[in-house]
Amino acid sequence: MSEEQTTAAATTEDCQQETENPAQEIEGANNPEEQQEEKQAEPEAQQEEKQPEPEAQQAEKQAEPEVQQEEKQAEPQQQQDQRPEQTDVMPKNGSAPQTEEGDPLCRFKSIPLSEFHLKQTVPVEGSDGARASPCLYKGQIIHYLEPEVRTLHDVFLRGLKASKGGPCVGWRPGPDQGFKWLTYQQVLDRVQHFGSGLLLEGATSDPSQFIGIFSQNRVEWKVVEQACNSYSMVIVTLYDTLGPAAIEHIVKQCELQIIVVDKNPKLAVLLKGVQEGKYSIKLIVAMETIDDDNKKLADECGVKVMTFSEVEENGKANLKDFVPPKPDDLNTICYTSGTTGQPKGVMLTHGNIVANQSGVYGTGKKEFMHVDNNDVYISYLPLAHIFERLLAVQMQFVGASMGYYQGNVKLLLDDIAVLRPTCFPMVPRLVNRIYDKIHAGVAGSAIKKFLLDKAHKSKLAKLKKGVVTRSSIWDSLVFKKVQNLVGGRVKFCITGAAPVSTDVLNFMRCALGVYFTEGYGQTEATAGIAISVPGDYYSGSVGTPTLSNYVKLVDVPEKNYFAKEGVGEICAKGPNIFQGYYKNEEKTKEALDEDGWLHTGDVGKWLPNGSLKIIDRKKHIFKQAQGEYIAPEKIEQVLVQSAAVGQAFVYGESLKATLIAIVIPDPEALCAWCSSKGENGSYEELCGKESVNKLILDDICALGKLRGLHSFEIPKKIHLDTELFSVENDLLTPTFKSKRPQIEAKYKVKIGELYKDVQ
Repeated sequence: MSEEQTTAAATTEDCQQETENPAQEIEGANNPEEQQEEKQAEPEAQQEEKQPEPEAQQAEKQAEPEVQQEEKQAEPQQQQDQRPEQTDVMPKNGSAPQTEEGDPLCRFKSIPLSEFHLKQTVPVEGSDGARASPCLYKGQIIHYLEPEVRTLHDVFLRGLKASKGGPCVGWRPGPDQGFKWLTYQQVLDRVQHFGSGLLLEGATSDPSQFIGIFSQNRVEWKVVEQACNSYSMVIVTLYDTLGPAAIEHIVKQCELQIIVVDKNPKLAVLLKGVQEGKYSIKLIVAMETIDDDNKKLADECGVKVMTFSEVEENGKANLKDFVPPKPDDLNTICYTSGTTGQPKGVMLTHGNIVANQSGVYGTGKKEFMHVDNNDVYISYLPLAHIFERLLAVQMQFVGASMGYYQGNVKLLLDDIAVLRPTCFPMVPRLVNRIYDKIHAGVAGSAIKKFLLDKAHKSKLAKLKKGVVTRSSIWDSLVFKKVQNLVGGRVKFCITGAAPVSTDVLNFMRCALGVYFTEGYGQTEATAGIAISVPGDYYSGSVGTPTLSNYVKLVDVPEKNYFAKEGVGEICAKGPNIFQGYYKNEEKTKEALDEDGWLHTGDVGKWLPNGSLKIIDRKKHIFKQAQGEYIAPEKIEQVLVQSAAVGQAFVYGESLKATLIAIVIPDPEALCAWCSSKGENGSYEELCGKESVNKLILDDICALGKLRGLHSFEIPKKIHLDTELFSVENDLLTPTFKSKRPQIEAKYKVKIGELYKDVQ
């Protein structure tokens, strides 16, 4: 990616290269057997950083540094010439007849970004108000990018070829060591060894075989997942942060008989569950050495325990051929955390995941989302979540490298400094922390604050013209430190899982000099439903629907939201939509209607440029006494922009005319922020001071007005607490969304006191 990018000159990429035929701007009319190799030169120093540790076995499989991945081109297929004409009516199942130009399920159009961001959706003819990406060909959503790549087994084999013998996954053996790497071929060898070893232990190579995994991100995670992908098994993820009750629920519901764990404490949790009669397990495979206590407990419970290396070695001595899955085969059961009740098991097929990867990547393949086998990705978001897994699939699709963090978030910045990734995913919580950290760092210096404001305004002016750059004078003087904080060569950032304010995102675009894409979706849609488009930086939208789904809005009459007015609950339909919740037909019917539309529970509206903007969660909106509707999460996004605020929970009632808020001051920033205002003391002391309470309340009130909040949206009273909302205290989901009922229950007494004070 060039240092200076202008949206007016950028265009979206076709799924396969354009050819000399009458429909040369249309994708998919290609013959996959006729390929044209597209080679690029790679800086020698960058390639050296990516190479695995020199070993004799690896050396045979590595290609020369200058050789790049193949980009496929093709010609129209003659056998497709007689296919029937595409209908303009949207089919009930979200697919369509094929056309005379070729396979329509991987075809889409190229539109200049200068036009794209001004018209981000078009109506779907024959539908009830549905809209779609303008890049679709004749309104047909895509199912894949290449006809021969339709499962996650296919994806990895494509990555193997695209990598040209390059590195696949890397890890740091210790805090003071660099990354060691395995090539794609070495990973595939281990996949066959491990998969064969599982078959020797009684596993079957079909979608009825569930394999549980209870681990942080690491090389073995990938080996287990790909073994399931290549032997048609189903992987069931256990969140690293799930509590005992949720783990018990998943193991019992899926009747897991084989589970892979990383560390002894997790092994002990599972064995104790068996000992207490909560569930039964036949085999547990541990990635690390099994301690004596767990060996003894396993013997007492009648559970077979093996090390990961034992399974691999047994399989290596008794190799079994891969049993590739079909696109419609179940690939994973991914449990959503949810804010209430037990987690629900989202069933996703290989076709679901490939469709969503294709739909997201196809939207910005050539420009703002372009990645190839030269790219390096930092994997630290939990692989148990579909967001991280979808990004990993994308990296594998192009043969890129993935470096795993050490498993400790406190060491993440050090891992990033060593890896120097080019692709960096972020959740909103991390985006807000970086934003707060930068502003807290200049709070005590008038000169530093002046320079930061000046630099920000200068780069915002460029952003308004569609220019994203890292080569301005302000990058050298101010933002270089921020860019080096994330490794110094990041070219692609994406955020998702929860909303981020427009001001914060635009600041990050200026500071990092990247487009910084925002995705919107949920596990039930295999992650992505919509994705933001460069050039549209101020609408606050989540952009255009992905190429793999349609979007429509439906009425929410109890809240006076009506689709005819362009506002309503967001619904999505396409090949990326899940198959249902495992063993939960009631919840499945609540989420999926009879026509296959997923009802997200989010309320959105269409903007004049056709983009989709999220208002709030349908269930979280409430009405105040004066009749105004309140979206608390929108307000919370503004409050946490205060340098003093780490977390916020906004609360209101239908019989009250004002809002109150629970505020957790930022432990890293509060002392310095208060000191600059004449207040000193420890974090706990400051949180207990009425004077500090007033300072923070005044600051968030001023910020609310600056960000355009109405007076009735600004809290009138706040309570300061020192305990951060976390997964551990059950106030956050594993994806860091607030558990509103639990927070309300925890602060019920304090909320009552605040309302007494208001009166």
